[in-house]
Amino acid sequence: MDILVIGGSRYFGKRLITLLRESGHRVTVLNRGSSAAPEGIERLVADRDDENALTSALADRSFDVVVDQVCYTPRQAEIARRVFATRTRRYVMTSTVEVYEYEDSAVPVAESALDLAAVTVDTGLPWEDPEFLDAHYGEGKRQAEAVFATRSPFAWTSVRVAHVLGGADDFTGRLDHYARRIRAGEPISVPVVNHPATYVYVEEIAAFLAWAVGADFTGPVNAHSHGPLATADLCAEIEKLVGGRTVFREVEVGEVSPFSFTRSYGMDNSRATALGYSFTNSGEWLARAVSETVGVER
Repeated sequence: MDILVIGGSRYFGKRLITLLRESGHRVTVLNRGSSAAPEGIERLVADRDDENALTSALADRSFDVVVDQVCYTPRQAEIARRVFATRTRRYVMTSTVEVYEYEDSAVPVAESALDLAAVTVDTGLPWEDPEFLDAHYGEGKRQAEAVFATRSPFAWTSVRVAHVLGGADDFTGRLDHYARRIRAGEPISVPVVNHPATYVYVEEIAAFLAWAVGADFTGPVNAHSHGPLATADLCAEIEKLVGGRTVFREVEVGEVSPFSFTRSYGMDNSRATALGYSFTNSGEWLARAVSETVGVER
């Protein structure tokens, strides 16, 4: 297949490109030019926020599948919907568990918990402001999904990615937040009621996205490994590697540590499983993921 990946210059995006290339697909990367494409991969340079520039860069190219790794706002979705209307048959948008940011469910959250037809799309909000976008990450993804779900001229799916762990190139610093405090025996802030969450290994989410490229299902799909993890599970693995001591400090108000949650919004991956994808269990890769990121050999 002829596949275009928008973004994909870091973390599981790089792994996805490698998997697609190794599977024999022709892969083209589109980005703003700040990151080189992997060796042997064609690159198109354009700012995806500039519709004219994007149209010009694509020229008369068309693709079997477009994988959009960096669609964060409804404006970007609207531009993509117009530009790729006649340029692809399938569009795979990388989304996030944070679309469920208003959920607090006693049971794992299924895709149907979010009615995209009822989502208000507001392209007039200051999506170009980095601080606004960062503060409204889940809302931006939710509205972008709504644009594709209700107005796209091509087959479309959104992959709602769980919290990703693993890799020496994890740029988030979230596990390092714990490692520093555990080494020093410093308190780690957690809510009084601290809910577990769903996670996925970095290699597994790349594999899932590559699988979704070749599939034909549409609509949103949750993507995560089996077996929710609690903050204590992560810290126990880190403590094994770095020594030190885990000290939790319960707080009723204020900021808590990165993988601590005041609400329950762990996802249900039943749809992906029914479609034919076999996820691993988090216990199979947790120690390896922590070792890779924290940087200590097991």
